[in-house]
Amino acid sequence: MVRKDPEITKRNKEIAALTEQIRELESIVLKYTGCSSLHSLNGKYGGKYAEYIDIKNEVIDTPEQFISLYCQGFHKKLESLKESAQSGNYYFDAWLHFYEYEEVREWLKLFLKRTFLRNYKFLSKVRPTVEESVMWIGQENASYGLLVTPRFGDAQWENDQSEIRHFKPRYWTILHILKTGLVIPFEKEKIVFHDIEQYLTFFKNTLVRNSGSIHEKEIAKRYCDFVRNADEPENVPLLIPELRYGGISKKHEYRLDFTIVNPFNLSKVGFELSPWSTHGELTGIKGKTQKAINEEVKANFEKEMMKIKSYFRKLGITVIVYTDSDLEKYDVIFEEISKYLSPSQSHKQLEFQAIADLLAFKPNLTESDNL
Repeated sequence: MVRKDPEITKRNKEIAALTEQIRELESIVLKYTGCSSLHSLNGKYGGKYAEYIDIKNEVIDTPEQFISLYCQGFHKKLESLKESAQSGNYYFDAWLHFYEYEEVREWLKLFLKRTFLRNYKFLSKVRPTVEESVMWIGQENASYGLLVTPRFGDAQWENDQSEIRHFKPRYWTILHILKTGLVIPFEKEKIVFHDIEQYLTFFKNTLVRNSGSIHEKEIAKRYCDFVRNADEPENVPLLIPELRYGGISKKHEYRLDFTIVNPFNLSKVGFELSPWSTHGELTGIKGKTQKAINEEVKANFEKEMMKIKSYFRKLGITVIVYTDSDLEKYDVIFEEISKYLSPSQSHKQLEFQAIADLLAFKPNLTESDNL
């Protein structure tokens, strides 16, 4: 039996309550606005949200934010009218009714709040930029592409940019990769996964195993168990292995051991497992002076720091580094990593004067307008 999402249930109840309040105001609002029907009324006000708000790019978390953006867009439209802001103009008349009648303002606020709740998933979903929507991962001769809406273009994979905003799964989660699979660079071929277990097997035994790192293998095992035991395994963020700083280019500088992308706000955090034997230990030091040895140690350290800085500067990824003393305790490391595998959606707290600003709009009115 499919479990009901409590958040959806809560929204549906609120939508039903708003509908009742809206119906109580409809007759008086029709009278004040002079609209001949509800269809005409909705078109004059509520249906304008796509004109007043840049819904293609805005990420809207709350009804208050939605109302604020609507009012800001309405205000901007009125200001653009200039001398045309007078009775008889479609937009000005809509504003005039909004200005004069409290019932119209209350109805519109309720209507917009219901519109937001009805379109919550679409309006609140953070969407990756064109650059962020392509990731290349893996070793030099065994790399794969992780895209959002992959299609094979001019001899290479690319995203269908017009469809990115309509992608239903949460970005960069288990369900994401089940939906898209992994693409093979420069080949019209994909690796598809029919279920979670099939992906986890590929993740652990192919993607991570190719790195040759015992540390990465241990973390991968714990990740697989974490996904299997999750209440909603399909919504667990991907633990992305070997993210390539240089993209598909063979001559790239760095790979990051693991990366997690928060599916709600698309913030990124990387994890680098850096034992001294791999990144700091020196060989062939016999016969070298202490000065020369110190210079090599310094160069190795600066190389590692440049790697971390490069990921942060270019890709906006904060990198957490685990060294030898950390790597003795895999469970402790994964406990820290798991915090990023259980993200929660935070809502923006808004303080806005949009409605006040809209009411304060001052057109060039004549005395006959009686305002």
